[in-house]
Amino acid sequence: MLGFSNFVCTATPPLGADRGRVQTGEAVVKLTILYNQQTNFVLSSLPACPSSMPPPASLPGLLLIFLSIFRAEALKPHLLNRRSVIRSSSQHRSVFYKTLYFDQQIDHFGFLENGMFKQRYLVNDQHWHKNNGPILFYTGNEGDITWFCNNTGFMWDVAEELGAMLVFAEHRYYGESMPFGNESYSNAKYLNYLTSEQALADFAVLIKSLKKTVPEAQNSPVIAIGGSYGGMLAAWLRMKYPNIVIGALAASAPIWQFTDLVPCGDFHKIVTQDFANSGVNCSKNIRRSWTAINNMIPTAEGLQWLSKEFGLCSPLKEEDVNDFKAWLQETWVNLAMVDYPYEANFLQHLPPWPIKVVCTHLQLDTDVSDKQLLHGISQAVRVYYNYTGSAVCLNVSETATGSLGIMGWFFQTCTEMVMPMCTDGVQDMFEPVAWNFQAFSDECYALFGVRPREDWAETVYGGKNISSHSNIIFSNGGLDPWMSGGVTKSLSDSLVAILIPDGAHHLDLRFNNEYDPQSVLLTRQLESMGCVTANARPHTSER
Repeated sequence: MLGFSNFVCTATPPLGADRGRVQTGEAVVKLTILYNQQTNFVLSSLPACPSSMPPPASLPGLLLIFLSIFRAEALKPHLLNRRSVIRSSSQHRSVFYKTLYFDQQIDHFGFLENGMFKQRYLVNDQHWHKNNGPILFYTGNEGDITWFCNNTGFMWDVAEELGAMLVFAEHRYYGESMPFGNESYSNAKYLNYLTSEQALADFAVLIKSLKKTVPEAQNSPVIAIGGSYGGMLAAWLRMKYPNIVIGALAASAPIWQFTDLVPCGDFHKIVTQDFANSGVNCSKNIRRSWTAINNMIPTAEGLQWLSKEFGLCSPLKEEDVNDFKAWLQETWVNLAMVDYPYEANFLQHLPPWPIKVVCTHLQLDTDVSDKQLLHGISQAVRVYYNYTGSAVCLNVSETATGSLGIMGWFFQTCTEMVMPMCTDGVQDMFEPVAWNFQAFSDECYALFGVRPREDWAETVYGGKNISSHSNIIFSNGGLDPWMSGGVTKSLSDSLVAILIPDGAHHLDLRFNNEYDPQSVLLTRQLESMGCVTANARPHTSER
């Protein structure tokens, strides 16, 4: 975490600091956005600074560069004092919407394929101020849009305050939005129209239609919002269609996680850091576990022991070992993404700060036997897969919710979403695996009959040369491994980066919760202000 020698009164909590519930009492808090073209915006909960502090700066672009909030009570009550929330991801309040369908072009960029499909979208206009109230438009991810709708509490929390209409648009080839119905995944010819460019065009066309057909929506400004891949789409929608959306909030959006833009090993280094900061010997014992597994697998007895110890639904065979290891690796990665401060049910049903719970099973001496170590690993894995105790056995082919469209995302990574990943077993806790583009390309060809274009995303979306764009907030969590490919330094006064030290994967887009760190509560306050500021601007295209 970078420090700021030119600014006193900063005390960003380290990643390993104790994490408790938010204290609201009489404590004086200060939200400071530290702006420096060479560094980050860092949110810090601070003691009150002396009265001799310089006055706040002016408002640049979407955000206040410096905002002081003198008492916690001065924050909007629903941000800090919501005690009625239930600590489960989609159950914080009633989420209700109209389910609608839009006739969408299968191919926006050619003229031979003139077929149409039904794109699903969800609308809530309960709090919308007609004629000029904003439209918050969620750019759907790689999955069922209802799942993302239920897990994007930020939009629901600010709708009344902003007088906003909420629209959640489903990404083509996911959920119910299938261009070729049940045949959409049957061959590469049909899958050919599964691209981010086509999805962005879907969103742009849908927005234009809504503004034409919904009474009194013509003058409503549209702000794109998304998290993860959806956050990438939100940023790109603003970049590609500035005449359609006036701004974007891109949460945990790794728009630079592409070839030659960031080191391929950074992602897994962050995962490892999360575990290293959450328990004694935790990351070290996960690193040791791969050797322990390798010592067990040469014999039938060893495979049988592993199958029983981990409670697997199907006995391990020699040819299953790589899948078993990949399952474990994805488990650790997913835990890093959803290391939320409260009980949640996003990828799996998990306890508060699940990595800390996992690490209680891995605080073993480094000289324990292989079986003792792997027993700890099996107990740690059960925190992720069987926190509720309802699982009869564990399936190594399942690592996350069925609401995600895994096969569709595989195809996208095999075409344009090529995100190099590698591990070295030294700076991270995984077995060493180098990035091999040719081997990856061969796997894609064997699976889909296509080969990836490794530099296409940079060509289409500009890579790191995006400073000519405007009105985008990029938020990243310090615990989120996808931060490795995110925009973590502000590029201009209206391409703003916010770093949330205790935030996991797009925590800021989730419902407000009494156990949220102050940094994320204050981030949401800023993001809400950004929407207000964008809404106040003239509703014209702007670069």
